[in-house]
Amino acid sequence: MLKNNLGYPRIGEKRELKRACEDFWAGKIDEDRLVEVGRAIRLGNWALQKDLGIDLIPSNDFSFYDQVLDHSLMFGVEPARFEALRHYSALEKYFAMARGFQKEGYDIKALELTKWFDTNYHYLVPEFGPYQTFHLAQTKVIDEFLEAKAQGINTKPVLIGPISYLLLGKVKNADYRALDLLDRLLPVYQQLLTKLSELGADYVQIDEPFLAMDIGYIEKEAYRKAFHAIRKAVPNLKIILTTYFEGLENNTLAAVNLPVDVLHIDLIRGDLDAVLDRLNENTALSLGVIDGRNIWKTNYTKALQLVQRAAQKVGFDRLMLAPSCSLLHVPIDLDGEKALHPELKEWMAFAKQKLNELAELAEIVKGNTEALEENKKVFARREASELIHNPDVKRRLSESASTNLKRKSAFLDRLDAQNRLLQLPAFPTTTIGSFPQTKAIRALRRKWKKGEVSDLEYENELKRETAELIRWQEEIGLDVLVHGEFERNDMVEYFGELLSGFAFTENGWVQSYGSRCVKPPIIFGDVERKRAMTVNWAKYAQSLTNRPVKGMLTGPITIMKWSFVRNDQAEHETRKQIALAIRDEVLDLEEAGIRIIQIDEAAYREALPLRNEKRAAYIEMATEAFCLASSGVRDETQIHTHMCYSDFNSIVSKIEQMDADVITIETSRSQMALLEAFGKHRYPNEIGPGVYDIHSPRVPSVNEMVSLLEKASEVIPKERLWVNPDCGLKTRAWPETEQALRNMVDAAKQMRN
Repeated sequence: MLKNNLGYPRIGEKRELKRACEDFWAGKIDEDRLVEVGRAIRLGNWALQKDLGIDLIPSNDFSFYDQVLDHSLMFGVEPARFEALRHYSALEKYFAMARGFQKEGYDIKALELTKWFDTNYHYLVPEFGPYQTFHLAQTKVIDEFLEAKAQGINTKPVLIGPISYLLLGKVKNADYRALDLLDRLLPVYQQLLTKLSELGADYVQIDEPFLAMDIGYIEKEAYRKAFHAIRKAVPNLKIILTTYFEGLENNTLAAVNLPVDVLHIDLIRGDLDAVLDRLNENTALSLGVIDGRNIWKTNYTKALQLVQRAAQKVGFDRLMLAPSCSLLHVPIDLDGEKALHPELKEWMAFAKQKLNELAELAEIVKGNTEALEENKKVFARREASELIHNPDVKRRLSESASTNLKRKSAFLDRLDAQNRLLQLPAFPTTTIGSFPQTKAIRALRRKWKKGEVSDLEYENELKRETAELIRWQEEIGLDVLVHGEFERNDMVEYFGELLSGFAFTENGWVQSYGSRCVKPPIIFGDVERKRAMTVNWAKYAQSLTNRPVKGMLTGPITIMKWSFVRNDQAEHETRKQIALAIRDEVLDLEEAGIRIIQIDEAAYREALPLRNEKRAAYIEMATEAFCLASSGVRDETQIHTHMCYSDFNSIVSKIEQMDADVITIETSRSQMALLEAFGKHRYPNEIGPGVYDIHSPRVPSVNEMVSLLEKASEVIPKERLWVNPDCGLKTRAWPETEQALRNMVDAAKQMRN
């Protein structure tokens, strides 16, 4: 059985790529140095996988920013506004498309950024124009295949398939659907795959994650057309059709009849038997039995049962072992984690360890029972561990069934009470919560954690930063202030550190987008709030001003979604445990005199199941968790929530059921298009559509923000509109933040006039 890896993390074991990109953007290193860092990461990844015995090693899974953007540039999909940068290098233009470009007289907006299916990775949305054509503009996939071949490694090039690539994009200013472009795009795939075959590629991996989505006849016919055309062009190249994040379900028949050599299926989320019953006798099967999205060890007993069931049907010679998806979504190496509790560490596997699991599982299939028996012992120890279970939490969870999940009064009645108390102007201005965390603040936190700075010194310095920020927000005229979150390392990690049932890594970094990396907490046991987490900072900030200061919390859905969640109990139980902890904090903030409390649910839409049939159950549980956290406050306490880049059309009615008084959403890159769902639904509560993109260093003008607000007021009554950035400002630099917020306040003033 061949061991097939679908993709490996590309940030480097010590986040070398992040630092190199940011140094390049800051002008500290030149392009040659950045390219060399990327090359070193690729070579290291390939060598590691070869040493670990992986048979099918991926290439073209590396990217300086985003793999979808790489494909856009490879196919010549470049919006016309970037043509002005033709005199810049290809890499500079690449980053301009990712981050925007505002210097030397140019002011060009970045591509839209959105979530990669239901993960916390973000991709850059391809823009297809009115006269869209395709050609092989760049040869990255070929170059990296040859780069590995020069090292004696015949890799398996990875491509996003033509159907998924088109469906990931958006048609701009034209009256056609993205799939209408298939006839123009297919010749480029044929040309590219022909070249790879001529250069000696044995296998190519074509990712088609939309086969795990609800698609119709048109999409299925497009798949049939595309893969028959590809097979005709490269009859001897072995094609691995890769699906992930869900099972094939009603797309099974369409997938198994495609003329490919290998079909990869996600067996962490999908079903094996339906595929086995329909698999073409000439097609091999890649079994995704290693979880590519979570950090827990594989249960070899369960994985072996799947492998044996598949082998009984098709034979071992037609099977491969693989992770469920690319290992992009997990940290790189567990061996470097020295501070983790040994008992917890025994239960985990990061990317490198998951590749070891592939090798061990292959040996178990061949009859080596030693690794299987040791694996059984690990799972038995975990199940019996006293670290996991807290009877007090379980008792409270059962008692919560009788909690009232509705606010005391309807929204309009609450709004009257809040308006009398808060006395805010039309188009009230605020930010989403965090402000830039400078190198000095991060250095101070590191010293404090090492014991080089006392608790009192640390707290006093953060209080000084908070006081300066409050004064500055008052000076520029913001209406609702925040304390800046200088004490927080991350919007999820901070809370996890103050809740029981969480563990933390030292170097468990995962790419979110570009150079933005996050270190997700690990939920291993029952969750409980031991003490107040944010009250003192909120009270201190509020004591410095007469304007309202928001209490800032992360919601239960986002805390769970942006953590590696335990897999030994139902997720809805974990979600409710977290919701009860946040509810305690909400009530303490209210008791402390905080009049506005924001409960961020950035991951609410992101966590929506890919399949429609599973969505109703998720939405009910997610909405229940938010309401459990937020519903206990008085009418005059205003509850805000925030959600990240998403298509809200299918769930806006459910968002209404969350009954937040104000929702802020990310809309600037889509030019307010994402707001249309709320307008069509006549969403009754207040909305803050983001008027500038915080994922780019570009500073929008006052007129640009006014234009966006005018667009917003066409679909949402102006008396219900707030003015705010797209998201938190933690990752931005101070100069651009200061100017952008001043412009934002001026834009709100113009709207009031």
